[in-house]
Amino acid sequence: MGTSTNEDAVPVAKEELLTIEGVVDEILPDGRFGVMLDNQYRIIAYTAGKMRRYRIRSIVGDRVHVEMTPYDLSKGRIVYREKIAGSPSGPRRRGIRR
Repeated sequence: MGTSTNEDAVPVAKEELLTIEGVVDEILPDGRFGVMLDNQYRIIAYTAGKMRRYRIRSIVGDRVHVEMTPYDLSKGRIVYREKIAGSPSGPRRRGIRR
């Protein structure tokens, strides 16, 4: 029996995501946001899993980085919120939970 080798096989690249910067201009229900991109297109974006896990909140006016797939340029995922000078950066103190 012959043995097959994968020396001739070309590795398939994962689809490339576009990362674009923009500004949150509207908060929508269900954890979604309206984002105006730097190229003047408006998309609907949701927060990435790690941002949701670590409770990183976005508000209107925040500058964000959005990942988009080339197949649907009307939707995206917020992966980074830029820090704003003058905003508190330390951990929030929690009240007494009962």
